[in-house]
Amino acid sequence: MTRRVLAVRLDGAGDVLLAGPAIRALAAAPDTEVTVLCGPAGAPAARLLPGVRRVRVWESPWVVHPAPPVRSTDIAQVVATLAGERFDDAVVFTSAHQSPLPTALLLRMAGVRRITGASTDYPGTLLDVRLRPGEDLPEDIPEPERALVIATAAGFRLPPGDAGGLAVRRPPRVSHLLGARARTGYVVVHPGGTAEARRWPADHHRALVHLLEDTGLPVVVTGGPDERSLTAQVADGRALDLGGRTSLRQLSGVIAAAAAVVVGNTAAAHLAAAHGTPVVSLFAPVVPAARWRPYRVRHELLGDQAAPCRGTRARTCPVPGHPCLARVTPAEVAAAVHRLARDPTRVPNRFTASA
Repeated sequence: MTRRVLAVRLDGAGDVLLAGPAIRALAAAPDTEVTVLCGPAGAPAARLLPGVRRVRVWESPWVVHPAPPVRSTDIAQVVATLAGERFDDAVVFTSAHQSPLPTALLLRMAGVRRITGASTDYPGTLLDVRLRPGEDLPEDIPEPERALVIATAAGFRLPPGDAGGLAVRRPPRVSHLLGARARTGYVVVHPGGTAEARRWPADHHRALVHLLEDTGLPVVVTGGPDERSLTAQVADGRALDLGGRTSLRQLSGVIAAAAAVVVGNTAAAHLAAAHGTPVVSLFAPVVPAARWRPYRVRHELLGDQAAPCRGTRARTCPVPGHPCLARVTPAEVAAAVHRLARDPTRVPNRFTASA
């Protein structure tokens, strides 16, 4: 009989990508079928992950930002949907600042037999397996490792030969998007991000594009459909502007073939890690780099990690002038790109699924 397991990660695409190794652990158990329950922003990432059989999307009012209203009809609908799938296990993946308990309540109402999560608060009968942060679960470990600890507590382990790095399914061919740059060692510059506090200034990005192009490194600028004006500003007629022209799967292909990626703390950094593409990480310290920096990939971390905004989880920078990132110069970033892009020791991620 097939064991039906639900992996829950209700936030953004980057969060879902970082849960990938833990989800592979769930899928490695004999006769197991994994469904991922995620938010709208995380769904495209969930569909890239090896081991995922199906994806269910729900906009959670206690995770998604901006938060939708709580409606009894929406709650009843998601409970009914989950109940109809008769899950044997659910593993709720959360970051240190999140509680699994509201989600666990829904899962319990849906009849899930066994629920695992990490909770500071007393869970009562909402969790069958509870990890206590700071006791069973170390505080400052990378997010993929945190998720693996939760999966292990639920009884799931990675198979032999899987070292636990990030991975995605094999991307599509994207040469039609890249044109002549498909035959060059191009650099991806990804200037956007869901939170303003995590973004390097657009003018700095544009200056970087000029520096790289002037020194012989072609640039491809990427971004989502709502970032077209930003990518056009950054590309400035010099770089190839793919803003709004790629799905997440196609972005994965663009990043996979790049010599390096310049990006903030957002999903594109984790796609790069999944492909072994070196990362220049413009990392604002509003969240800890120890948890969220590019995982197991060659990278240079730029940004003042001791800035006053550190640990605030702010979406808008609370410090005038955004100094933690604004003080990083385009010349510094260009130098980091050249160090990473022209290093012949790059080793692609070994674990990239073919389907």
